[in-house]
Amino acid sequence: LVSLLLIGIAAWGIGFGLISSFRVVGVTIAVGIFLFLIALVGLIGAVKHHQVLLFFYMIILLLVFIVQFSVSCACLALNKEQQSQLLEVGWNNTNSARADIERSLNCCGFRVFDPNETCSSDCFRSRQCQPCAPIIEEYSGMVLTFVGGIGLFFSFTEILGVWLTYRYRNQKDPRANPSAFL
Repeated sequence: LVSLLLIGIAAWGIGFGLISSFRVVGVTIAVGIFLFLIALVGLIGAVKHHQVLLFFYMIILLLVFIVQFSVSCACLALNKEQQSQLLEVGWNNTNSARADIERSLNCCGFRVFDPNETCSSDCFRSRQCQPCAPIIEEYSGMVLTFVGGIGLFFSFTEILGVWLTYRYRNQKDPRANPSAFL
C-alpha cells in the first residue's frame, strides 16, 4: 500500500507540475518499487510457507523500520532554527528548486530581496517581492510534522509486520510431512 502510494504521489507531482526535479521523482519511484518487491517477497513467503523468504522479508522489513523510524523522529525533533538552517543549505545548493519555489510562491531571494539578481517570479517585474524564507518556513514546519507523524505510524505497522512474520515463520507448515522435524 505504501509503495503504491509513493509511486502514485510521484506521478501526481510530475503530472501537475508540482515537482520538476527528476532526481526526487526517480528516488521516490525507486523506493516505491523496492517496497513493492519486498511486500511481494513477504506475500510469496507466506503463501508458500518458505522459511528463507520469510526470514529475508523479516530482516529487510526490520531495516526499513529502523530507517523510517529514525527519519520520522528526526522530522518531528527539528526545531525552527534547525529547519531554517536546513532550508538555507538546500536553497544555496539547488538552482532548479529555487526557480520552482520562487515561481510558485511568488517571492524572490531567500532572506532578502535583491533587485539586481534574476528571479523567475511574477512579482520581480514590479520589483515588489518579499523574501522566500518566511513563506517556506511556515510550510516546512507543517510538512515536517505531517511527514513525521505519517512515517511514525507506518513504522509501527512495519514492526507489527516483523513480529507477525517472526510468529508465522516459526509455525509448522500444515501441508508438510507430519513426521518431519519442522
